[in-house]
Amino acid sequence: MPVRILLVGGGAIGGFYGWRLASAPHTLVSALCRSNYRAVKDNGFKITSPIYGDGAYRPEFTFSSTAEATRAQVTFDYLVVATKALPDISDDSALLEGLVGADTSIVLVQNGIGIEEPYRRRFPKTRILSGVTLASTAQPSPGHIKHNGWSKISIGPFVPNSTSDDEEFATQSCSRLIELLKAGGIKDAELQTHAGLQFVRWHKICINAAMNPSSVLSGGTANQDAASDPELYHHLLAVMHEVLATAPKVLGQPLPPGLAQPEQILESIKRNNSGNKPSMLLDWESGRSMELEVILGNPVRLARDRGIEMPRLQSMYALLKMAQRQRSKTTASKL
Repeated sequence: MPVRILLVGGGAIGGFYGWRLASAPHTLVSALCRSNYRAVKDNGFKITSPIYGDGAYRPEFTFSSTAEATRAQVTFDYLVVATKALPDISDDSALLEGLVGADTSIVLVQNGIGIEEPYRRRFPKTRILSGVTLASTAQPSPGHIKHNGWSKISIGPFVPNSTSDDEEFATQSCSRLIELLKAGGIKDAELQTHAGLQFVRWHKICINAAMNPSSVLSGGTANQDAASDPELYHHLLAVMHEVLATAPKVLGQPLPPGLAQPEQILESIKRNNSGNKPSMLLDWESGRSMELEVILGNPVRLARDRGIEMPRLQSMYALLKMAQRQRSKTTASKL
């Protein structure tokens, strides 16, 4: 029997990983798309990549809504959620209603801290796998995914306060998915424990919480330019250290060895001359909602619940939340 996977969100990340999974043996990938539905339905995904070459794939099924996917009566082994995490705008766990079977695993490939809780509340008996990816991808036009040359993904079971049996079953599902990713050519796909994956999440937050909001607040500065400016470099470094100093206190364990340090991260960003803009800046420039809650708000609240303040993150969170609110008011007044 083939492994059936549904991408929930067919953007740059979902489209790219769907492509690699579709190339694994005995694997059928479908997609639930939003803004690019018509392009993907008519022509599938077109991919350009310096690593894997140029290619294309047509999902087994392309759906425009949960209702349409439910009517197809397909049993999916994995529901890979690759939407933006905007809990202040919508509860995307609702997109999976009617699609979760007894043996289905939910895989969350999203930015931020605390993204798993809505899914655990809605589907308490379902295996939830948490994924963190570092991948340079973009969607320059609907259905066209541009992969810029590197990708890494870590996946682990989300099993807080669960039994060892729960973690074992979820880990088996993780291992199976990791094998499919590697069969699709993703060499840097790694299995994590529940605790290990949460540290990976916080480590990525140290990058996202520094680069994303700072790019917007500095008037649209790209990553390399931000890391190369002396004053912004000092700010970015301090934000990263604030996050990494807070993570062990929130998680109750010391940071694992081997994680890239802020100085190393920023030096790497300085060398990357691709001109990449952070996703939050792209959202701001396009008038879309930004992932403020999962990248800034949730870490600040989790730390504050433990008596810890994160003054740099809190300042950026407050400023950007108000800026987004004011822009929404201005936009509404013009309608």
